[in-house]
Amino acid sequence: MMIVVVNMRIKPEYIEEFKRVSMDNARNSIKEPGIVRFDFLQQEDDPTRFVLYEAYKQPEDQVSHRSTAHYQTWKDRVADMMAEPRVGVKYSNLYPLDADWR
Repeated sequence: MMIVVVNMRIKPEYIEEFKRVSMDNARNSIKEPGIVRFDFLQQEDDPTRFVLYEAYKQPEDQVSHRSTAHYQTWKDRVADMMAEPRVGVKYSNLYPLDADWR
């Protein structure tokens, strides 16, 4: 399994629109067969900061995700909302093991 954590800071005037667009992306992403988990988080003490926590069965599943229409739409719609470039970090899953997620 591969985990991707994406950190984002959004311009304050776009927070509500960003949440709407990102919720649509999250709802569609979790339906993809290669995605085990897709969380969309907002930081409590700084509402301009968001995190996507994405768990993929295999690294190739992230590649597939990035080719979907809903991801492409999300990427294009949120580009100007970003206060700074988003940062994604990839992690290898140590626990629970893949079998524990099924």
